[in-house]
Amino acid sequence: MTLDDDVRPPSLADRLQRLLHAQATLGPAAVLLVAVAAFAVISPAFLQASNISLILQQTAVIGTLALGQTLIILTAGIDLSVGAIMVLCSIVMGRLSAELGLPGPTALLAGLACGIACGLFNGFLVTKVKLPPFIVTLGSMNIFFALNLWISRGETIRGSEMSDLLLWTGQVVTIGDARITYGSVLMLVIVAVLAYALHRTRWGRHVYATGDDREAARLAGIRVNRVLLSVYAVAGLVYAVGAWIMIGRIASASPQAGLMDNLDSITAVVLGGTSLFGGRGLIIGTVMGALIVGVCRNGLSLAGVDVLWQNFAVGLLVILAVSLDQWIRKGRR
Repeated sequence: MTLDDDVRPPSLADRLQRLLHAQATLGPAAVLLVAVAAFAVISPAFLQASNISLILQQTAVIGTLALGQTLIILTAGIDLSVGAIMVLCSIVMGRLSAELGLPGPTALLAGLACGIACGLFNGFLVTKVKLPPFIVTLGSMNIFFALNLWISRGETIRGSEMSDLLLWTGQVVTIGDARITYGSVLMLVIVAVLAYALHRTRWGRHVYATGDDREAARLAGIRVNRVLLSVYAVAGLVYAVGAWIMIGRIASASPQAGLMDNLDSITAVVLGGTSLFGGRGLIIGTVMGALIVGVCRNGLSLAGVDVLWQNFAVGLLVILAVSLDQWIRKGRR
């Protein structure tokens, strides 16, 4: 018997391709472990509890924003207004509390409502006006930034003038040498809620179906526009929570803080294995992606590497992650 030349057993690369497609978090987990091991060898201080807790604190804001960004990218969209929404929400909270003297819960709820409104604005333009998400969020980024400067008058609002509730996320719980902030804990709570929503609810299944093939989802009876609008609204709410975490982290509301965090949030999502083409990705992968960014920046800083080359390394990781994603997608064809 002879085998047909076109029929051959799968190669090692084919098996690896299928494995990475079936286990979206396997790649990010491997990269994170390698990075931790490498920096532990380079700097003995890296694995100290105080440094690990510092990485978690530094990751809390970007990680939270990346969670909202994950929802958008799962629907084959992208949000460039992440940083601008977060800063606008922080300024709204700070101004209402510090200058108008509103109670902390009222200021917080107003900031959360601001995030939802910004998300609905983006979602309306994407679903009703039929504009591409990239163009919509590129334009809204400038709109929200302008509103931020107008409301804040370009001034930083000090934490000492705000309600203690707005600063609560920056409070620290000490466990041995580790210092864990409530902001980090809040991020983990959001991770649990979104992971459950995406994998245990009908809404989550509709999000994946919409991102995988929007027309097929519509023909299957899914109200695609309603799903997209809800995704942008939930993402806006998550960004507003990120604003709350940021206020606690820096003990102020600054009109300039975090404006470029949109790029880091996209980086974390891509490194976490979520496909930029939609329909594939996990919340836990995004957490790993955010930790990869945090570990790399922290480890390179301990090694004495200039910030310029830290950004170079992170940018290189993004290119490699996107290339890997395209290679994995070829395995589906």
